[in-house]
Order: sequence, then structure tokens, then C-alpha cells
Amino acid sequence: MKKIILLSILLLALFSCKDKNAAPNSDGFKLGAAPDADRFKSGTFEIPAGKGYEKTIIIRKDSLQIEKYDDRIDTLSISWKNNFNYTLKMLNPKTAIDEDPIHIKITGIKDNSYDFEAVIGHSNYVQKGTITKKSN
Repeated sequence: MKKIILLSILLLALFSCKDKNAAPNSDGFKLGAAPDADRFKSGTFEIPAGKGYEKTIIIRKDSLQIEKYDDRIDTLSISWKNNFNYTLKMLNPKTAIDEDPIHIKITGIKDNSYDFEAVIGHSNYVQKGTITKKSN
């Protein structure tokens, strides 16, 4: 009997554990384990056109991110802090604002896309959007 109670308590403790680094998604629930966000670390992605910006195609491989939009191509280094936060830095900045790092926080994950919030440097302006994975 003692073994059953001990096993029940152990199972309850195990299943009630939560990922302290998990970010809340748009519904306020915690995101899943690391593999959920891991699939977004490489591949080809798209940000649809929105207010004031063009559709952007993103190619990620290793520590590089290439962004194609309008008639420009930018190359950035990508550094993952954890599965839900990463920083982008322009490799060849053309303006002073291009020199500031871009801090990205994944706020929600869907099938092949994720919602994000981006902050340039230490500004208070937050850009929100959705990135969709198109291929590996």
C-alpha cells in the first residue's frame, strides 16, 4: 500500500512540473517542450506583407539568417538564448539603426508558424508578427 501511495505522489509531482523558461502563447497557455520551438531554428520562412513593410522570405542555417524583401537582401547572425528567445545582428549594417541588435521573443506556436515580438536595441517599440515555415 505504501508503494502505491509513494508511486502516486511521484507521478503527480512529475506530471505537474512545468518548463520555467516556457513563454506564454497568445492564449495565455505555456508552450510545449523544447522540440516544439526547435523546428524553427533552420529552414525557409515567410513573413507576410503588412502595414508599412513588404513580404519577407527568411532562410536560416546554422548561425545565419538571410532576409529577402522588396529589392534588398540582408544577412544577419542569429543567436538563440533559449527555445523562445533569440537575437539578430546585421552583418553589414548600412545605417546606425542597423547596428542595434534585434531581440525576438516567440509568444505562441501553431502548426508551422509562430507569433513573435521584436524589439530593436533598447527601444520601447515592439513589432509583432507571425512567421510561417515554408520548408526545411
